[in-house]
Amino acid sequence: MSSFAISHEHPDWFKPLFAELDKRGIEYKTFNPTKHHFAIEAGKPDFDLFFNRMSPSAYLRDGIQGTFYTLNYLKFLENHGVRVINGYKAFTYETSKALQLLLLEQLGIKYPKSRVVNHVSQVEEATEGLRFPIVIKANIGGSGAGIEKFDSIEAVREAIATNQIDFGIDHTALVQEFIPAKGGYISRVETLGGKYLYAIRVYTNGESFNLCPADICQTTGGQELLRNACALDAPKNGLKVEAFTPSDDIIQNIETIVQESGIDVGGIEYIIDERDGEVYYYDVNALSNFVADAVNVIGFNPHDKLVDFLEAEAAVRTEQKTQLA
Repeated sequence: MSSFAISHEHPDWFKPLFAELDKRGIEYKTFNPTKHHFAIEAGKPDFDLFFNRMSPSAYLRDGIQGTFYTLNYLKFLENHGVRVINGYKAFTYETSKALQLLLLEQLGIKYPKSRVVNHVSQVEEATEGLRFPIVIKANIGGSGAGIEKFDSIEAVREAIATNQIDFGIDHTALVQEFIPAKGGYISRVETLGGKYLYAIRVYTNGESFNLCPADICQTTGGQELLRNACALDAPKNGLKVEAFTPSDDIIQNIETIVQESGIDVGGIEYIIDERDGEVYYYDVNALSNFVADAVNVIGFNPHDKLVDFLEAEAAVRTEQKTQLA
């Protein structure tokens, strides 16, 4: 396998990936993007394949410095011809909910009506034309961080007056209609190599926005799941999950989103509005954790598929090097 590096800052999320790589005897090196440096004038690093697993929620773990730094480093790698999985383009979308919605608008794919603001003085005006309840969400979030729900304009005004609205690390936020979920669930579709991999329904009470799929506790039948990625830092939040297959139209929309955003490995979330049955896509994730206890939920281990993909990408790089030699 061509020389291979993985960038990540979370000590536990990617253990299943590392376990699969180790099982196959694949050599790799790791970097912590929150504690890293590179020289502008430096040449190509000693690896040909780089897997970007930087999380936008790193600021919750003293890793705020890794977010914008990663954009710089990914551009450096791509300038030197390194194949980056979830590269500069993908991470640009990962770190901007506003850009995600702009992409959906461009593609003609429905999303919750939204406004983009950069100062609390703009929030009340931004609610005009929106149906309550609304949510105000940080442009750079991750794991449900930086999202607050408001049932009335009076609640919004009180939050503004008491300085309770947090725009996050880029001082930008979305003011967005809250979509009540038909059936009490949201849908998350995981993709690999720009193609559909599997889908799950996550049942939620509508008040929690941390829908990390690896943080789910049980199936809809009550079976306890082994949380194999977020196990150390995530609470038992009572979320339930089931596998399903979306319609062909939804799969096509999702594959279009990930292909247009340059996301090699990622998950898209959508919701069906209980008021009118419309499907709204609302979250594009390039940092995507596979569902907990995947074999019991979806019938296979997606990390097997992921490593197959990485091996194929590495083989392409090796062949290119051989042809140039």
